[in-house]
Amino acid sequence: MIEVPNKVDIISRRLRLSFKKSVLFLFIFALNTLPIKMEYTAKNFPELKNDRLLRAALGKEVDKVPVWVMRQAGRYLPEFQAVRAKHDFFTVCRTPELACEVTLQPLRRYPHLDASIIFSDILVIPQALGMTVEMHPGKGPVFPSPLQSPSEIDQLQEEGAVSRLLYVGKAITLTRHKIEGKVPLIGFTGAPFTLMGYMIEGGGSPTMSKTKEWLQNHPKDVHKLLRILTNVIIDYLVMQVESGAQLLQVFESSADHLTRDQFMEFSAPYLKDIRSGVKKSLEEKSLEQVPMTVFAKGGGGSLDVQAGLGYETIGLDWTVDPVEARKIVGDNITLQGNLDPQDLYKSPEEVRKLTTEMAQKFGKHRYICNLGHGITPQTPLESMTAFTEAIHEAL
Repeated sequence: MIEVPNKVDIISRRLRLSFKKSVLFLFIFALNTLPIKMEYTAKNFPELKNDRLLRAALGKEVDKVPVWVMRQAGRYLPEFQAVRAKHDFFTVCRTPELACEVTLQPLRRYPHLDASIIFSDILVIPQALGMTVEMHPGKGPVFPSPLQSPSEIDQLQEEGAVSRLLYVGKAITLTRHKIEGKVPLIGFTGAPFTLMGYMIEGGGSPTMSKTKEWLQNHPKDVHKLLRILTNVIIDYLVMQVESGAQLLQVFESSADHLTRDQFMEFSAPYLKDIRSGVKKSLEEKSLEQVPMTVFAKGGGGSLDVQAGLGYETIGLDWTVDPVEARKIVGDNITLQGNLDPQDLYKSPEEVRKLTTEMAQKFGKHRYICNLGHGITPQTPLESMTAFTEAIHEAL
C-alpha cells in the first residue's frame, strides 16, 4: 500500500529544502564578499610570462627593450592618492595587502611596463635599527632624534633587525602571487652611505653638512656605522629573495655628495660587499641567484669604479651620456636609464621623440629603459603612456 504524504508533510519538506538552499546561498555569498584572509607562501609562484627585464639584466637577447620606472607606484597616480588618503605612508609599507595593492596599480594602468617594484621605502632599515622615522606632508621623511654623536652608534639594534622587516617579505610573497606571473618583481634597499646620511641629517638635506663633518672628523666611526648597515642590508636583500624578489636594486641616492675619492672610500667597498655577500648567502642557502642593479645618483664620475663592483646592471642618472657610459663600463654590463624625469612634463609627442632618441644611444643589447631618477608627483599620466609605449616601438 502506497502512503500518500499529507499537506503538512509536503510543506515541511519544502521548508527544509528552502532552508538548506538559503544556507548554501549565504555561504557562497560570504565566500565571494567577505574579506577572508589567505596565507600565501614563497613557493609555487605563477609561471613568469614576461622575462624581458631578467633577460636584459643577464645580457640575453630580448624582443623589445624592457621598461619600468623608479617610484612607478607613487604619488602621480590618483589611485595611489586614494589609498594614502585613508592610510599613513608607513602603514602602507607595513601592511602587506596595502603594499601589494599599490605595487600592482601601475601595471593595471600601463600594460607596457615590464617590471614591478615592491612598494616600500629605503628608510625602513633605520626603523628596524630602532630609530623613529616619520613621513611629514610636504617635507618628506623626518628623524625626530637623528644621530648626534658617534657614541650613539652603539645604541642601534642590529641584532634581529631583519626580523623586524619581515612585513616587506610578506608583501613581496603576496605580490608574487597576485601579479600572476605578468612581470618580474623587483626588491630594493638604500645603500649604506645614503642611509647613514638620513640618520645623521635627520632627513633629506641639500648639503649633507653634518654627514660631511662626520666623514672628516670621525672616519673610523663612519666605517663602523657603514659596516653595521651593510650587514643588515645583505640579510635584508637575501630575505627579499627568499620571499620571491626576482631582481634587486641598491639605491645610492646621495652619491652626488661624494667626491670620487670619497665614493671609493665610503661607498664603493660597501656596495661591493653587498653584492658579494648576497651572492654568497644565496649559495649557502641553495637559492637561485638573482641579478642586481646599483644606481648611484650623481655617480657618473665613478662609472669605472662601479663597473668593478660585480653588479649585472648599472643605473644612470639623466646627466650621463649613454654612449660615453658604454665606453667606460664595457659590453658585459647592462645599463639602465636615463630620461630626465622633467622631460615627462612635455607633450606626449615630445616624450615619444626623446624616448626614441635615448633608446638609439643605448642600443637594444644589455639595456633596461627607465628614468634618470624617480618619477615626480605631478607627472601627467599620459606622459607615462607615451614613454612606456615609445620604448617598445623604438628598436
